[in-house]
Amino acid sequence: MAETIAYKVLTADQMAALEQGRFRGAPIDLGDGYVHLSTAAQLAETIDRHFAGQTGLHVAAVDLEALGDAVKWEASRGGQSFPHLYGALTLETILAYGPLEREPDGAIRLPVAG
Repeated sequence: MAETIAYKVLTADQMAALEQGRFRGAPIDLGDGYVHLSTAAQLAETIDRHFAGQTGLHVAAVDLEALGDAVKWEASRGGQSFPHLYGALTLETILAYGPLEREPDGAIRLPVAG
């Protein structure tokens, strides 16, 4: 895969855990055995399907290259390949993060590093 950045949607409590240096995963991640990530193209659908109606969400841009072999691309929703992280998400692999915001057209505003 040519993708080098993926995204993780986090609740406020999960973001606080990541800011402490390490995030082991949301309940679904822990249950599935990997941290679910999405590409930029998959992010809006992930949010709409799994986080609908939730507020106080954050989006973290994850450096897939820094995670190396811990990331596996696997078929998931609709046969699409999604990046799955087999291990904890660490703050040093985060390129940028911020509150989940949408553009006027509904598109997700991706976090940008300062």
